[in-house]
Amino acid sequence: MTLPRVLVIACGALAHDLVRVKKLNQWDGLDIQCLPADYHNTPQLIPDAVERKIQENRDDYETILVGYSDCGTGGLLDKILEREGVERLPGAHCYEMFSGSSTFEQIVEEELGTFYLTDYLARHFNRLIIKGMGLEKYPEMRSLMFGNYKRVVYLAQLDDDDLDARARAAAEYLELDYERVFTGDNHLDQALKVTVGAPTTTI
Repeated sequence: MTLPRVLVIACGALAHDLVRVKKLNQWDGLDIQCLPADYHNTPQLIPDAVERKIQENRDDYETILVGYSDCGTGGLLDKILEREGVERLPGAHCYEMFSGSSTFEQIVEEELGTFYLTDYLARHFNRLIIKGMGLEKYPEMRSLMFGNYKRVVYLAQLDDDDLDARARAAAEYLELDYERVFTGDNHLDQALKVTVGAPTTTI
């Protein structure tokens, strides 16, 4: 499908999913540039990094989208996007991008104390959570950081036994109940299509 030249500036945790949706739709005019997924642990770096990417690429694209939610920036990212006149993909969290609003709201209503995993977070749980949050050196911090959580919900984009096993292992490490919810790519696909003005069809 031919689209106006569109750039998505996204969190690295969405890279594989965005590329997969791009290929499925044959969007030749859609480019993707990702910032480090490690910014999840340093969200104060996100707003300025996104702003630099927008300014570097503004003259080269008809439309620029941002594949981030607030992601712990305390509203600063939205202020920059408003100033730059750039939209972001819908959803209060990337988890909502994957699951869709109604499913995400249902999960939240069932249990506020839910820790979410995606394919990316399940695959890189050790690096991003255990090592990235210092739990490898200070395991006693685990109960302080996760003591208010009751369960892990794995929002699965791919039907993959290895990722499911990794997500289960993460829940066991955190000593939390485990639930898997298959989301696929459909909600992310629809969000992109709506934002870029492409016809919406289920994949």
